[in-house]
Amino acid sequence: MNKLCYITCLLLFPAQAWALVPPDYKEPPSDFTAEVEAGLQLNSGNNSTKNFNGRTFFSYDTDQAKQEATLKAYYAADGDQSTAEKFDIYLQSNYKFTDSYLYGRGELTWDKFGSFTRIYTVSTGYGFDIINDSTTTLSFEIGPGYRYDQPQSSEAEPNPSDNSSIIVRSAAKYSLKLQEYTSLNADLTAETGEDNNTLTLDLSYKNTFIQDWAFKVGMNFKYNSDVPEDSEKLDTITTFNLLYTFR
Repeated sequence: MNKLCYITCLLLFPAQAWALVPPDYKEPPSDFTAEVEAGLQLNSGNNSTKNFNGRTFFSYDTDQAKQEATLKAYYAADGDQSTAEKFDIYLQSNYKFTDSYLYGRGELTWDKFGSFTRIYTVSTGYGFDIINDSTTTLSFEIGPGYRYDQPQSSEAEPNPSDNSSIIVRSAAKYSLKLQEYTSLNADLTAETGEDNNTLTLDLSYKNTFIQDWAFKVGMNFKYNSDVPEDSEKLDTITTFNLLYTFR
């Protein structure tokens, strides 16, 4: 019976067809990657709440260029009263050389309860890879930019004036693959301007447990040198999320 099945397969599917699709065939890797995550949020600083956060990330990486887009949302409420509403959008485009790249970047932040309720930043510059191997990547970026922000109102200044200034942006991006299924990422960004200097540290630890599903712990620290009265200079956000990766 087995021989009969084997002969039938050979007759129905000639050798050329078997050669076109080998048994160990795999789809080629895609240039497109997307991540979606959501989970618990813990805030301290200007916000002290516990509620929902979400993040969506898109990347299209080719030999000549790389496009990235990130959307983050944070929301918390105490009963019917919202206590935290924040949305971040980051867009960056890199034009690649051998071990370096030119980039253009745009950042938008809406934060109802933050030190600054609106922050719009555009920058451009030069980036280069310091380390780039199978387990570790480290890159550095620097360039000029422009920042516009709206300070939070206070009793002392109910209608604060908006700020706009030329800035110098520098950033270091570090990624380490600890094991096959675990990784650590750290992004440090500094913006130096006439009205305010900022320092942002974004840390994350990711552990993949089922194929494209992962557990992710993230911590974000942002320091402003000059803030409105009754506002904290340091904001921190800690997240515990489930993450799914599309490839």
